[in-house]
Amino acid sequence: MGAVPKTKVSRHRRGNRRQHQRLDAPTLVTCANCGQLMRAHRVCRACGMYRGRQVIVMARPTTDEE
Repeated sequence: MGAVPKTKVSRHRRGNRRQHQRLDAPTLVTCANCGQLMRAHRVCRACGMYRGRQVIVMARPTTDEE
């Protein structure tokens, strides 16, 4: 026979066991170059800078008037 619980686990005890499984919001910092919000220790998606260096060359935004 498989594992069978001896007593019922209450909602409170079950919730206490699962309380660390929640999702946390990502920590956001401002880019030193452009001021946009970005995740820490990652390349800025707006300007392509990381730790003061241009890592990704970003394409210039095109306008419909040209």
